[in-house]
Amino acid sequence: MSERSWSFSKAFRNLFSGPELITEETWDDLESALLTADFGPEVAESILDQLRDDVERHRVSEVVELRRMLRDAIEDRLAAFDPTLRLSERPAVILVVGVNGVGKTTTIGKLANYLRTFDKRIVVGAADTFRAAAVEQLATWAERAGVDIVRPQQPGQDPASVAFQTIERAVQEGHDIAIIDTAGRLQTKGGLMDELAKVRRVIEKLAPVSEVLLVLDATTGQNGLAQADAFIEHAGVTGLVLTKLDGSAKGGFVLAVQQKTGLPIKLVGQGEGIADLTGFTPHVFAQQLVG
Repeated sequence: MSERSWSFSKAFRNLFSGPELITEETWDDLESALLTADFGPEVAESILDQLRDDVERHRVSEVVELRRMLRDAIEDRLAAFDPTLRLSERPAVILVVGVNGVGKTTTIGKLANYLRTFDKRIVVGAADTFRAAAVEQLATWAERAGVDIVRPQQPGQDPASVAFQTIERAVQEGHDIAIIDTAGRLQTKGGLMDELAKVRRVIEKLAPVSEVLLVLDATTGQNGLAQADAFIEHAGVTGLVLTKLDGSAKGGFVLAVQQKTGLPIKLVGQGEGIADLTGFTPHVFAQQLVG
């Protein structure tokens, strides 16, 4: 992640700019700040209980120390999940999944650009063939990122066949990474998860799937997570990508979503630009969140 300032730390800045000594009001304000930042009731209560115990055990009385302890507690919880992208295979195949509207196709363009900074040769596959706009959008982002793209050969082409052609090209031309866009919903009677399973089966005839990344819109918070439950349950998701974190007061959702899903956040989107997707670093994030 970049070192830019995150606006969702405002709740904590206000909290820690008050009295120097910890009072009962400090705890009330801290609880409010955690809930405002969308940590969720369960996570907020767990953090508060831990901090109360630590403050009592270590006989801490100053708010500045409580701030450090909060930052450490959040970092420790975030660091319990490994954010490393597993891309050792050649080609490494990344399936990108998520409901429509979360920025999935845009994220693929940004991800391709991000991975190119590591001198990787990349091809993307426009396998969301149920939305013609998705194919054109991905083509635009692929051009901006300077990566190859495999398009459907005809409108409404079977998504699995586009995915297969993408991996076939990656193998033949020596690409390091293949990133496959997928549908967020279907306009047919078939089940979305069945379609994703078919895409995966076809891909694995040529190469293993290294990562299945679920894209979530951070501004939708818990509602967005509920929408994505089916993907988490059925699509073999290996990691999360959070988009639209910039300008949001919902930074606590980062921790809440990891603890609720048991899945690591591997990438975060910080803005609209092509370079505004980065790897997730727990230490930097906790520091930016709490200040």
